[in-house]
Amino acid sequence: MANRSFEVHAVDHVGFAVPSLDDATRFWTQALGATLVRTGQMSGHFLEQVTGARDASVRMAIVEMAGRRIELLEYEHAAPQDDLSSRPYDAGALHLAIQVSDIDAVIEAVRDHGWHPQGLTQTIDAGERAGTRVMYIVGPAGSAIELMQPPRRHR
Repeated sequence: MANRSFEVHAVDHVGFAVPSLDDATRFWTQALGATLVRTGQMSGHFLEQVTGARDASVRMAIVEMAGRRIELLEYEHAAPQDDLSSRPYDAGALHLAIQVSDIDAVIEAVRDHGWHPQGLTQTIDAGERAGTRVMYIVGPAGSAIELMQPPRRHR
């Protein structure tokens, strides 16, 4: 164990920068069943110092799902950068993994919100997660969520 002068107490939330806060909020609440906790807006010096987004404002929503908070951020008027589009397999790409009861039903529900599976659902055939069905879904902005449906015996 490393000798550190600090401790990490918890993961507070996962954040996604989104092109449309309204669309993203509908996706998380309607397609995935998250609860909207709050909305807000930030701009100015504080936002620039925390995020590095110059001359920007951000609309945000916090949703909660399965006891975890997801932060959705729609940046407006941020100074443009080079194309930073990502794919779930690019170095530096992040994804959120969620356990679901019916992976096929989730895939069907998210299609109406512009999300799509990366291929065909696969089943892990060995190890501690044997029998778990998995699939990445990718949204219109390139964000990725890994769906995991554990076998019934492990729920």
